[in-house]
Amino acid sequence: MRQVVQLPFSHEEVFQGEAGQQIPYHRMYGKQYCVPALTVYSPSEIQELRTAAEAVDGIYCKVMRFIQQYMPDSFLEHQLGIHPGLISAARMEMVTGGITRQDWIIGEAGPKCIENNTDTPTGIPEVATLEDILVALAEDTTITGPSAEMDTRIRQCFRIWLEFYANQGLQGPVTFTSFGEHVEDRTNTEYLMRRCQEAGYEVFYAPLEELEIVPGEALYHKGREINLLYRLYPLEYLIDDRDETTGVEIGAALLDLVQEGRLGLMNPVQHVLMQSKGFMAAIWSLYERNEQTPEYCGFTLFDEAEMDVISRYLLPTYFSPEPFELNVIPYVAKSYWGREGRGTLLLDSRTDSASGKQNIEDPLNEELESNLATGETDEDEEITAYYENQPKIYQQLVPMEQAVIETEDGAYSGYLLTGVFVIGGRLAGVLPRIGEKVTGDMAYYCAATVRERMNDEEEKEWRTWD
Repeated sequence: MRQVVQLPFSHEEVFQGEAGQQIPYHRMYGKQYCVPALTVYSPSEIQELRTAAEAVDGIYCKVMRFIQQYMPDSFLEHQLGIHPGLISAARMEMVTGGITRQDWIIGEAGPKCIENNTDTPTGIPEVATLEDILVALAEDTTITGPSAEMDTRIRQCFRIWLEFYANQGLQGPVTFTSFGEHVEDRTNTEYLMRRCQEAGYEVFYAPLEELEIVPGEALYHKGREINLLYRLYPLEYLIDDRDETTGVEIGAALLDLVQEGRLGLMNPVQHVLMQSKGFMAAIWSLYERNEQTPEYCGFTLFDEAEMDVISRYLLPTYFSPEPFELNVIPYVAKSYWGREGRGTLLLDSRTDSASGKQNIEDPLNEELESNLATGETDEDEEITAYYENQPKIYQQLVPMEQAVIETEDGAYSGYLLTGVFVIGGRLAGVLPRIGEKVTGDMAYYCAATVRERMNDEEEKEWRTWD
């Protein structure tokens, strides 16, 4: 059971001032999202997460380059699920490192990275600002926040990106865009915009719905040409966007500007390769076939240290459930472009994967079905269908650690998912969320803290597993 420190303040007492201004979405969907509590990690856990997350980031970047250089378009389209209209731009080799968030489960077998959000990660203001506020409210000198480097890493990342683009001839103000009326996305985007400004660059915010594109010419906002764009808008959505009035294929036109060197995107388009859940299966396939890679490309892809990182911190992940079915191993089915838990199913060896019919006697599936069915509207059903109908990858299931927090609705017993921001290749912050066995957008944010004064024996006694 994960230790949680409940703060002696109500939700309103915490969020009536600065905290509420920094995180205006502290309530979402009519309920608490942020709770006045702290998720406690030990120093050794944070140190291992730092080492592991940075090493996993290096693996991701290395495999991304390998795929860009050696794998055919058919692999990108069918194994990674990349839209054909994205492939050419995704092959452009931009500077590596970006704003990413890995999701980790910490269990008896050690920390395991279960996915990597490399295109449009959110949760940034919570980690960068709210964590400090909540740790300070605890008034406990034995605890600290693990995310003090967030702002520094963000500024450094923008400098690296913008120096790269300047060398490509793209300079000038940086425009930041998201849906203007989506409070969470806009808050995350504007937070990054202010850090970019602190790094010494001129910045503008432009709601996504106000951008105009002239195919073959430029992207504009109210007549101002945009050469550099940070967008909190997924590329798998963008590629299908079409202007209903003019019929212009907006996504295709924008990507043409990128390929012509007229527009620099952040995160770069290449990040869509790593965003695909198929990328995790590709890493594992290359890991299992590492000795064969010299026959294909003339060199061994992973060295001994990288092989150890993959075996220790990543999970067996395949394009088919067969390895798990044959060996009677519980597993998870994940849609290629699933977000916030959508398109994810927990399965065991008794599930008929061929028909997709779940064994409702399995408590994992009983709980999941109940969660998905609660309060769904027609629009929710349409969104659910969008994710469930996508191709899937299959990943070994590992148990999540339980945690109990106090909410306005009473005590809540959930499961901890630890988000780890890796920005520019370096660990920057930690985003703990406590939710169901499939972490969705109704999970609670419970800020991270590190209890510094803990010897090995105390840590062993504190860390007990159910």
